Amino acid sequence: MRKLEPKQNEESKRKRNQVILGLLLIFIMLFSVLGYGFSGRENKQNSEQKIKYNGYEFASRQGSWVLTIKETELIFSYNPTEVEKSNSNIKRLDNYYNKPLYISSEHDMAGAEIYNAIYRFVQRVQPACLEGETCESDELPVKTCEDNFIIIKKADDSNITQQNNCVFIQGTEEELLKVSDEFLFKMFGIEQ
Repeated sequence: MRKLEPKQNEESKRKRNQVILGLLLIFIMLFSVLGYGFSGRENKQNSEQKIKYNGYEFASRQGSWVLTIKETELIFSYNPTEVEKSNSNIKRLDNYYNKPLYISSEHDMAGAEIYNAIYRFVQRVQPACLEGETCESDELPVKTCEDNFIIIKKADDSNITQQNNCVFIQGTEEELLKVSDEFLFKMFGIEQ
């Protein structure tokens, strides 16, 4: 049989238990935040690899390579030491600055890589079709090499060529992302 206690004793026990439980939760939360903070800092220091290339510093972050130029972060899938060097002469970024840029890409990731790197420097980036080529959509504008146009195509050999204002980036399915990064390194003047 349960012993009868005054209501005041029951109330004080309940409050005491609530305070103990609250302090225990605060203690657990505080130490988990501190533990996470210290382990996060340690992991970041250990996992961020850096390389220098032609005076530019690239930092490896979450599987990508990040280059910061004048407070602008450029994100690449590869760093300059991981791409093949070509002897292509490519127009620099100032030729695209504040002008419309058209892209046609047979490789979604390569097209997205180029878009993400240069969209803030051009007037706009828009998908388009090259005159004389088969077009996937009747709604896309048809452009020529008189316009700033980047064409990314799957091919057996990897190369980058500039014809007037058109840049043709070609490579195998596996290499197109590397070739696209090589184009960006040349366009930004990171690679000669």
